[in-house]
Amino acid sequence: MTVRGTTVDIPTADGIADAYLAHPDDGRPHPAVILYMDAFGLRPHLMAKADRLAEAGYTVLVPNAYYRNGRAPIIDYPQPIDPDNDPTLIERLGPLLAALTPEVTERDADAYLRWLAESPLVQDGPVGLTGYCRGAVHALRTAATHPDRVAAVAGFHGGNLASEAPDSPHLGAHRITAELYFGHADQDPSLPPEQIARLAEALTEAGVRYEAEVYAGALHGYTQGDTTRYDEAADERHWGALLALLKRTLPS
Repeated sequence: MTVRGTTVDIPTADGIADAYLAHPDDGRPHPAVILYMDAFGLRPHLMAKADRLAEAGYTVLVPNAYYRNGRAPIIDYPQPIDPDNDPTLIERLGPLLAALTPEVTERDADAYLRWLAESPLVQDGPVGLTGYCRGAVHALRTAATHPDRVAAVAGFHGGNLASEAPDSPHLGAHRITAELYFGHADQDPSLPPEQIARLAEALTEAGVRYEAEVYAGALHGYTQGDTTRYDEAADERHWGALLALLKRTLPS
């Protein structure tokens, strides 16, 4: 299937968010998917992910969550991105991530969902979400704050999904109506076993339909092909799980 990718501007309560939009180039509307970026931001690797989803029949929006700090790319990275050998990288990203509070995430989600609902490229009905790293947090929060709009959520190598913080995203489980899938990284200090268990307990108690798998040997960031933590086998496993979830939940 031929895919078209463009940059779009989305009005939000806080300004204009630039985003990448990928969709089948067939002139027809398709189910929408929001792809929430990882900490490294909107860049060609995530655009390629969106293109692959569009090839499967979806209209995919990848917002630049850092738009308040400028248009993407906010930071120029060496290739491949190697967070283990660049101690300044996390320092530079820290303030950007800290600014993405639950309130900011909800306001932005309002804007993204409204824009998609008005787009002629999007089929009427609920949307799907997929998030990577910090993006898994945004996806989980969006499902809780917009249960009437979200049918599916996939999160991969997400961190701090079920911490002891008073605003931890797992605390919104009782509001979620979507079906969820999580592909946790086995070697991930940002989501230790106790958080995996806490997330599972919250989802189970809330009656949420979900599946959570731990990818043995996978590092945090295993899907990100432009980083040194990429794991090809784990990445292909993630694609199988993601596409199966979307096929079940987003009728075309």
